[in-house]
Amino acid sequence: MTLIISPSLPSLEQLPPSFAIALTDLGAITLVGEEQSKYLQGQVTCDVSSTNEHSLLIGAHCNAKGKVFSAFRFINHNNEHLLLQPKVSLTASLTELKKFGVFAKVTIDATKELAFYALIGEQAKSLLKQHFEQLPDSLTPVIHQGSASLVYIAGKQERYIFIDDIGKAEELINSFSLTTYSHNVWSLLEITEGFPLLAEPAIAEYVPQMLNLQAINGISFTKGCYLGQETVARMQYLGKNKRALFALLGKTEMPVNAGDILEKQLGENWRKAGDVLASYQADNGDNYIQAVLASDIDQTGAIRVKHQPASALSLSALPYSLSE
Repeated sequence: MTLIISPSLPSLEQLPPSFAIALTDLGAITLVGEEQSKYLQGQVTCDVSSTNEHSLLIGAHCNAKGKVFSAFRFINHNNEHLLLQPKVSLTASLTELKKFGVFAKVTIDATKELAFYALIGEQAKSLLKQHFEQLPDSLTPVIHQGSASLVYIAGKQERYIFIDDIGKAEELINSFSLTTYSHNVWSLLEITEGFPLLAEPAIAEYVPQMLNLQAINGISFTKGCYLGQETVARMQYLGKNKRALFALLGKTEMPVNAGDILEKQLGENWRKAGDVLASYQADNGDNYIQAVLASDIDQTGAIRVKHQPASALSLSALPYSLSE
């Protein structure tokens, strides 16, 4: 039976109490081999050496200048390291990891045989309990059963990422009979939770702190050297970073795209405020936007999309603090 995807794009307030999301735009870089952990430890911002089969880490893969190729969630799945991230950021990150991986005993690729789904709400949780002996939680965020992995994502709305072989995953999600949305709704939740979503214009443009990765435990400052570490440390300890990731909400006449410019009002004039990373436009016209702006931006000032002068946006609170 083919999975039926709802065509609707609800606002945050219109989401049902329980639902599923087909994460068709989510992919993963896989690393497997004798030196998979040793190699990855020298490439990413999180402390891979501290992990076990139940670990969930947030991290970033940077270039030598400390600019981020990809922001990911790290898990172990069937003895492989998986870096879960939007497919759009996979290519650049995969190319760079493979470039240096030839000198280590590790095989690096993009997974093709796995499917990813998100499940949200108490009904979804109850359905998962019928199929899994144990559900993950904040203390044990990843559990495995057979070929499947289940990942717990804490936040305003608790989320579970279900990972399995394509056929098995679709069969289970179909059996739940939950309203299933497109991947766009996942973007809505990521934007409101303040998890960075990198599309093509943003790849290798920002250091991790500009994407708030230090605020969501995405950077280890004690693990030792990794690619771009010198820049990341300098930003942290010398106070050189002046930008941060923000969530905004407002009405726009047209869709907003990654790379669009946001402007702030200064007197009678408008000046560039920052750049859009991602957006989600609900059917009712609400537009949820993720952008990198000056960290000291006026929280009450007027903000608009440059090519949509009639647009009006306001900053939304993130579920974490940016204070050092």
